Amino acid sequence: MAPRLAVAAAAVLLAGGCASLGSSPDATPAGSSSSTSPGTPSSSPTATGTPVDPDTPTSWGPTVGELEEAQELVSTWTPDRLAGQVIVGRYHGTDPSVPAQMVKDLHLAGMSVTADNVTDRDQVLATTQAIADASAADGRDFPPVIGVDQEGGYVSHLRGIATDFPHFQSAGLAVQSDARLGRRVTRAAALATGLELRDLGFTWVFAPVADVTIGAADPTIGARSPSMDPAVASQAVGAAIKGYDDAGIVSTVKHFPGHGTATQDSHDTLPVVDSTVAEIEEHDLPPFESAIKHAAPAVMLSHLDLTAIAPGIPASMAPPVYSMLRDDLGFEGVTITDSLGMGAVAGRPKPALQALEAGADLLLMPVDNATTHQIIVDAITSGEISRERVEEAAARVVAVQMWQARVAAQRPVPLDVVEKAQAASADLESAAY
Repeated sequence: MAPRLAVAAAAVLLAGGCASLGSSPDATPAGSSSSTSPGTPSSSPTATGTPVDPDTPTSWGPTVGELEEAQELVSTWTPDRLAGQVIVGRYHGTDPSVPAQMVKDLHLAGMSVTADNVTDRDQVLATTQAIADASAADGRDFPPVIGVDQEGGYVSHLRGIATDFPHFQSAGLAVQSDARLGRRVTRAAALATGLELRDLGFTWVFAPVADVTIGAADPTIGARSPSMDPAVASQAVGAAIKGYDDAGIVSTVKHFPGHGTATQDSHDTLPVVDSTVAEIEEHDLPPFESAIKHAAPAVMLSHLDLTAIAPGIPASMAPPVYSMLRDDLGFEGVTITDSLGMGAVAGRPKPALQALEAGADLLLMPVDNATTHQIIVDAITSGEISRERVEEAAARVVAVQMWQARVAAQRPVPLDVVEKAQAASADLESAAY
């Protein structure tokens, strides 16, 4: 693994006072052969003078043309609209009109739906449709982010509504038992999950978990992790990413750069991780590198205090951690924070703005949507944050939603999606045990 020079340089700056469905599971990742920068306009020549085909895929899903279209679109937006497009909101209760009104009034990118927001299938369908209608009424011709934690196992917010899948640990066990079969059933499970979620109106899934657990000392991830072995976890994560891509849903590999070694729960406090950079490279990064190789569209940043990289600052708000992800690992897609309502960060001043300045593209579930929106609007207007940074973030979000709409249109949900999901769940569990 190459030395993380950018991380080391960024850490020095920070310490000095810097603020702030059916193909083979081994198939080549879509878009992975492209050497074109996703930010290169289709009308601009490459280094060799050859114009870039707008249909050229980026390394994370959207085409160069889709990204360029998104960039042009957001460049015309007011600060009010621009600020909304980088927030995925939270809400309370089960009334579909509540999240819909927030999306329309604050121009939010979308909403995260949790177990507390759902009652039954019909109510979930009404909720996701209301959010989609509100986004369309707000003048957007691309779908909103409608996301849910549906990892399998106990982190499944649609329990009793969508098919129950085993913990993601099962994917690692299946890979460890028979690598080829394990990758196949893991990809099939992700495909079935994604299609069933799309059938319920979702466009994002906050999965797969790429954290490499350390076992009993890990209180947060545990069986959510595919394995204690980075190589096994890498295979399971890569297969899952391809399955979600096959389904036309935006997956979210998490929690960068790896929550599996934390011995405290970031839902309650900011865990301190004293791993060296070399230990993080060896133990935690391989599954994320696999995800990127397999065209992961989005990566979720953890709320961890990584003392070797950005001491005292949550990873989700630390520029050196984003530098590690983008400069060292080469990720070009959407970066999203873990929930900003978690105990690790909720008490910090302006956590959403800190994350956006550091490099986040999407701010997940701030404590107060309206207050956060206004903070970002004010920061853009005053110049506290550059408009360029916010446009960059919003354009990536819009582009990946254009990709999601295009792929979903090409891959309709089968009528027997529930039966297929139940079979895929049984196959994964059988391969694991």
